[in-house]
Amino acid sequence: MQPGARNLITDVAGLKVGNARDDTVRSGVSVLLGDAPFTAAVHVMGGAPGTRETDLLAPDKIVQQVDALVLSGGSAFGLDAASGVVDALRAKGRGFDVGGQRVPIVPGAILFDLLNGGDKGWTENPYKALGAAALAAASTSFALGSEGAGTGATTRSLKGGLGSASLVLDCGINVGALVAVNALGDAVGAGPEFWAGAWEFGGEFGGLGPVRAHDPAAEPGFKHGQATTIAIVATDAALTQAEAQRMATAAHDGMARALVPSHTPYDGDLVFAAATGAQRMPDPVLTPMALGHAAATCLARAIARGVFAARPAPGDPVPCWSEKFGAAGTTGN
Repeated sequence: MQPGARNLITDVAGLKVGNARDDTVRSGVSVLLGDAPFTAAVHVMGGAPGTRETDLLAPDKIVQQVDALVLSGGSAFGLDAASGVVDALRAKGRGFDVGGQRVPIVPGAILFDLLNGGDKGWTENPYKALGAAALAAASTSFALGSEGAGTGATTRSLKGGLGSASLVLDCGINVGALVAVNALGDAVGAGPEFWAGAWEFGGEFGGLGPVRAHDPAAEPGFKHGQATTIAIVATDAALTQAEAQRMATAAHDGMARALVPSHTPYDGDLVFAAATGAQRMPDPVLTPMALGHAAATCLARAIARGVFAARPAPGDPVPCWSEKFGAAGTTGN
């Protein structure tokens, strides 16, 4: 396996990502848009999730495909981002046909970034407009770090961010991940090395190797304002909704590899899965196993890339990786 041409989730053909951010609020929205409706599923392992329309992603529900998926900051306020996406998609004639009425299906998930130093004293919820703006910006190329849903994200010791990564299986099937990293846990050990270092390709987050220094007896801490890593893993394989849910479940292994601890009672850790169906699986037994492993690997790398690419902003509650460790990974002030 090797990364795709962009090393982004959009290496899965037919998918685009749009980001929008509000630097005053210090928050934002990311949208995964399909050129056509795609199969979607979800798996939640955190103890405090915030979601919209995830019940319909169960394999026994009538709707089997969605038009877009939304990741948003803003806690419960951020659930309104999907409304902006729904309105914009309806205006484009997209959506599930119900007696001639088009109803766009747009599940979403949120993270908690209300205590990150931004101005949250809005008079009108900004997330609906941010959702529409993110959809309008959808492209196969997009920036990582302090962008979209990762704009105001934090981890225990460093700024979080928006990350993405991809892999191409030996059979030619593509897999990718998109993640907004906002965890109670840490993406690094005691030094600059990332927990995900063992799965890195080509120095994509510093080339420092795996974590070499950590305190195995250290207990998790708690800071208000850091909670929930939300992600999407995608493939161009033809999957049923049940098979997509299994891929989302396997992808959580990548979160556990990259964030220590993960899946805490205060994180709403969640992974969506998306499958465009462009390629048949060559082996009904081995290919799903390879998809799950690739999804977990992509997600671990995407988490590290999001933290690695975060940019500083005035009033940040924690430093970003580049401030603390510098581009070469040496400890800074």
